[in-house]
Amino acid sequence: MTPGLLLIALFITLPLFSQEATPVKPEVFKVDEHKAVLYTAQKLAEGKPWVWYAPTLKGGVSLAGRTMYFEAFMNAGISLAGYDLGEVRGAPGSAAKFSRFYDAMIKRGFSAKPILLGQSRGGMMTLTWAFRNPDKVKAWVGIYPVCNLASWPLKNSKKDTLADFAMTEPDLVARLKEFNPIDNLNGLAANKVPMFAVHGDSDVVVPYDDNTKLLKERYEAAGGSFNIKIIPGEGHKVTPSFFECTELLSFVLQHAK
Repeated sequence: MTPGLLLIALFITLPLFSQEATPVKPEVFKVDEHKAVLYTAQKLAEGKPWVWYAPTLKGGVSLAGRTMYFEAFMNAGISLAGYDLGEVRGAPGSAAKFSRFYDAMIKRGFSAKPILLGQSRGGMMTLTWAFRNPDKVKAWVGIYPVCNLASWPLKNSKKDTLADFAMTEPDLVARLKEFNPIDNLNGLAANKVPMFAVHGDSDVVVPYDDNTKLLKERYEAAGGSFNIKIIPGEGHKVTPSFFECTELLSFVLQHAK
């Protein structure tokens, strides 16, 4: 049996989620006046692994309580946390604020190398922090993630993007390579940070070719490891293809150990 199948088999045998086993409400605390949300597994795995999920908006972690992933993480002793900075797009200033959340989690005794999981625009939030802190990342995971500033952020979310960077569009475009994750992957590759993403080939909101495909090509060219699950015919939706992906779950369980 391959390691991936073994991990999936392990998940199937885990005890079912219950309110007694998992906190109904997360711990909510403030870091620089912004909400941090933490679901702590009842029985922590060795090393206190945790998944850092983005986006966390309006004080909530949407992955919590309603997905197969959440149940599996809790049962495997993997905690789940997020930090609500609102609609940020990976500017140096917002990345520095994410670092203060990271510091707060480390002070609480959690692993110094979380697994980052970015859904949609959360891909940009996590990747831009990761490339600035490549020695602090255990692994990176994306669910139809935004990976390329020139794609969705500047095409469909220009106002929020320019506000986060506090720059005009011409100035940001002129310095795009300085800020764009796809142009800053060498540190992550050198630190051997594995990556995984699940993406639909019919995604018109965050196009696969301009985001996950490009990230995979650039990361592998830099010497990094990137696994991918392509969902034929699906787009940018909350469906079992993306939120009950056994390959994604196996990847997280493997690298949390």
